[in-house]
Amino acid sequence: MDYAGLSAEELTLVCFHGGDESAWTEFVRRFQPLIAGVVFRVARKWGDTSRQVVDDLVQDTFVKLCGERQELLQTFKSVHKDAIFGYVKVFAANLAHDYFKGQRTHKRGGSVAGGSTANERDCEHVADARSAESAIERDLLIGQIDSCLRGILVGPNSERDRKIFWLYYRVGLAASAIAALPSVGLSTKGVESTLARLTRQVRERLSVPTKELDERGNEGIRPGESF
Repeated sequence: MDYAGLSAEELTLVCFHGGDESAWTEFVRRFQPLIAGVVFRVARKWGDTSRQVVDDLVQDTFVKLCGERQELLQTFKSVHKDAIFGYVKVFAANLAHDYFKGQRTHKRGGSVAGGSTANERDCEHVADARSAESAIERDLLIGQIDSCLRGILVGPNSERDRKIFWLYYRVGLAASAIAALPSVGLSTKGVESTLARLTRQVRERLSVPTKELDERGNEGIRPGESF
């Protein structure tokens, strides 16, 4: 399918309904300039326009848009053909403002009263004790894998590679969509190579089955690596 021919709203709905690799790649390509511009303007208001902060916030916006797509489908209302652009602008701006508010509060020694964390949402929506136990076990597994990743990764690209790993496994972005993020700075093959390497290393250290980590329900790492 030629996703480049879809309107912005049509493309967004395809992605939020579980779009494939090509759909998400086009989504990132089309919305990245808008999100980057919004984030930069918010960052300038808060007095911190460092490239690292802006890039991270742009990436975090895509992560949250993808991770919360089911909820966003329920809240987005199309009132005109360009409504999705306004929606994404507000979404990105709110995320950036929340980040800087949190940073300021942290510097003052306070605490931020935020919304429910992923763990809390899991526990709020479990139907019974068995579901709750399963959610807790999954979170423990994810924490264990993340600790393993932090031990494996060293050097200037360690945080980038860790984000690539979780963008693929937890958020569900395809390698090409991850490569389209400016802060990643890798080709699709470079992202795939990073995923294959990290997958192999985590598997060797923890012997974690792919199905326990990959919540998207697909075949896992494209180059053929699996836990």
